[in-house]
Amino acid sequence: MSERSLPFNTEYLSGSTLKIIACISMFIDHMTVILWRRYLGYIVTLDYDSIQHYKNLYKLGRNLGRPAFPIFCFLLVEGFRHTHSKRDYLIRLLVMALLSEHAFNLLANGSSLDLTHQNVFLTLAISLSVIICIHKFASQDKLSDPIRTALTLLITLVGCVAAYLLKTDYSYKGVLAVTAIYLLSYNRLVMCLGGAVCFSWEPWAMPAFIPIFFYNGKRGLKVKYFFYFFYPLHIYLIYYVVNYLMK
Repeated sequence: MSERSLPFNTEYLSGSTLKIIACISMFIDHMTVILWRRYLGYIVTLDYDSIQHYKNLYKLGRNLGRPAFPIFCFLLVEGFRHTHSKRDYLIRLLVMALLSEHAFNLLANGSSLDLTHQNVFLTLAISLSVIICIHKFASQDKLSDPIRTALTLLITLVGCVAAYLLKTDYSYKGVLAVTAIYLLSYNRLVMCLGGAVCFSWEPWAMPAFIPIFFYNGKRGLKVKYFFYFFYPLHIYLIYYVVNYLMK
């Protein structure tokens, strides 16, 4: 069943609206992490009930942040399909991975340098490389279906291994999610269900596919670079406010 045959209209949310939803979710998540680290020393001195209260608030904030990544995975695939230059798209992600690493280190452990965990832009860049390669081989008419399938599996495996070895945010799970969304994108409903299954290990991420289902295929607000730079800038903002203004 195609999405056009569904008995109701599914086209409500633009790409920029999805990005705003993801950014709000991500902001809540990162603010929770930085606040928790900043005040943990104080929290552990409280009575049991108060500690549990703050732990519950922490869990809630982290859970509300889970829908962000699935939305960005979906938008990566949409960007791949509509970009004029896949090479330039990949370069932008790699540049942002470099520019965002310091901010991510502050978020992850409060230090300026951390080689044990790399930011999500690198995960997205690896994922984009995977679907670019899959698309390239899929368009080769001289290849048989079994060979295409084998190449798809091999390329996905290489991408997953790369993400795992580089210790990127979401690691191989992020690469698998993007690949699944790409391969299932021939049908919106199937893609959303399949994408939700890919995030079944993180239940609070699964509701992200509800707004994704209602995506209307339009860009919306033309502020592309704002969303790129929102990632490092909002981390710097939260980190500065919490650690230097809230004393």
